[in-house]
Amino acid sequence: MKPNYCNIGSRKEYQYFFKDPKANLDDLKKTLEPVLEAENADIDTHISTSKRLGRRYDNVSRFLNLVAFIALLLGCIGIASSVHIYIKEKLKSVAVLKCLGASRKQTFLIYLLQIISIGLIGGLIGSGIGTALQYAFPYILQDFLPFSVEISISAQPIIMGVTLGILMSVLFALLPLLGTWYVSPLEVLRGSEDNLQKPKKARIAVMFAIALFIFLFAFWMLKDALNGLFFTVGIFITVAIMAGIAQIFIKLIKKYFPSSWSYTKRQSLLNLFRPNNQTMVLVLAIGLGTFLISTLYFTKDILLAKTTIENKQNDANIILMDVQKEQETALLETFKSKGLEVINNIPIITMRMHSIRGKSVNEIRQDTTIKMRKWILNRELRVTYRNALVDTEEILEGEWTGKMEPGNPIYISITDNIAKDANLKIGDAVVFNIQGVLKETVVGSIRKVDWSSMKINFNVLFPVGVLENAPTFNVMTTHVPDEESSAALQSDLVQKFPNVTILDLRQVFTIVEDILDKISWIINFMAFFSILTGFIVLIGSVRNSKYQRIKESVLLRTLGAKSKQILQITALEYFYLGVLGSLTGILLAFIGSQLLATFLFKEPFVPSVIPFLVFLPSITFLVVLVGLSNLKSVLKSPPLEVLRKEV
Repeated sequence: MKPNYCNIGSRKEYQYFFKDPKANLDDLKKTLEPVLEAENADIDTHISTSKRLGRRYDNVSRFLNLVAFIALLLGCIGIASSVHIYIKEKLKSVAVLKCLGASRKQTFLIYLLQIISIGLIGGLIGSGIGTALQYAFPYILQDFLPFSVEISISAQPIIMGVTLGILMSVLFALLPLLGTWYVSPLEVLRGSEDNLQKPKKARIAVMFAIALFIFLFAFWMLKDALNGLFFTVGIFITVAIMAGIAQIFIKLIKKYFPSSWSYTKRQSLLNLFRPNNQTMVLVLAIGLGTFLISTLYFTKDILLAKTTIENKQNDANIILMDVQKEQETALLETFKSKGLEVINNIPIITMRMHSIRGKSVNEIRQDTTIKMRKWILNRELRVTYRNALVDTEEILEGEWTGKMEPGNPIYISITDNIAKDANLKIGDAVVFNIQGVLKETVVGSIRKVDWSSMKINFNVLFPVGVLENAPTFNVMTTHVPDEESSAALQSDLVQKFPNVTILDLRQVFTIVEDILDKISWIINFMAFFSILTGFIVLIGSVRNSKYQRIKESVLLRTLGAKSKQILQITALEYFYLGVLGSLTGILLAFIGSQLLATFLFKEPFVPSVIPFLVFLPSITFLVVLVGLSNLKSVLKSPPLEVLRKEV
């Protein structure tokens, strides 16, 4: 605990430190804070300090939760696409079982038990890999973590992992599994699949269960019901948009079919809307997978932009405080002689609040009914004036006034924390005591300030044309390129200007950069791991389409088509699917990341070109490569042998 006492009218401050391991610091602070405020003091604890520091890294926590959420959705995509293709391939087996007397319930349970078994095995394997990685990570990250890690294995996450694996497998397999319940043997044997979409009530119930599962998981990860709802709705809107684009694409091909194209090109387009086509399934799998991968990359860049300190020429690393007016010219000459540029030369005026809304500070102190933080009334404020905002400031309410107009009130700008603690609103009158001179002002705007930035910010801003003649001292900043230049400058300044306080931020930057580099490594690692998982899921989704192409390719070979023609037809078809799915996913990720940056991370969004230049061609190439690999058995074996093997 650290109570701080300030003497009114003096810049001297007293700090007292206490230690009590048994005390509940939150309760103690609530009890002592009103008492200390009445005595012009305040209290800080390590808990409040860590909370303030922790808020700066909330986005890292949100990102890691987003990684977990995206990993779950990628797994869901893999399960749904795999089971969809698997069940369609097993419909004839279901028909045969029903012809032999098996009931709906029996055929349904046969495949449901298979899915549960796969989910159980997958959950156990995943938990085993996760446990092994937990033992490996401390050794991998020992040079990156500033603390030692003790390894302990808990049964709870293992049970949760296995349970989640089974639940995901069953839930996302139910939709295609409904086809085994409602399909009749005659329809399957004839090749009709109309009943695979029936009945609507069962499908709606399954869709509702999937939506509820995604919402609950998002709520669990984000600890916010509203954000969880937005995530769930956003995912379903994304799926709906992709499905709509796939349908529009198919209709456009049908309507504007290029009949003049060569046979292989026409056949590749026909495959996109022929009976038993896989356009919708693969566009959804490729598109949603690309959407999640690209979203992860975009949001990674949002975070990494905040975990870097660029040591550029326009970034100050030396700060000079308490520069008097008569020293300003001499200091500017000193900087010029050493080839250094003055980045900031900020005038600072000290003042106190004299009255708020017509009531003096002394009256407010004695009025116990006024809800206001008393430090506002006691604190000596350091204020500046300028005609424009800087990039660390944003107007929340009101209108910024940069220049004092004769005959108009003096409109000041205050930060949101001052507005909250002093209970000030737009239009409120505030009188300041500037070393004996009273100055009447009006709150014209309320600003949000990024206090975590390495720039000089102020709680109160005056417009130009008001304080130029007030007693001031200046704060100057400059950039020195290396340690030797910094030492030479400081040695010279100490001799010539002993009253000036010099802050060398180079050492601070070194420590902070080291910490941020470690955070950046972890963010990049988690993003890379999840993106790699996404690529594996995409490979699995395309690979599972293998059996839908075998019979068509065999028939083409039987009719005399050459291997080269079959390869061209297949390559073009998968090229169309890859481009359509990945481009749609990246564009939707671009929009989604903008929304995440604005509403979740509350940071500016600067889009990267990597998803467009790398993900789009690489995913398309991957889809084509996997699609062609599916034809390996068809091209190397006689048609009759392949057909017998598949039967």
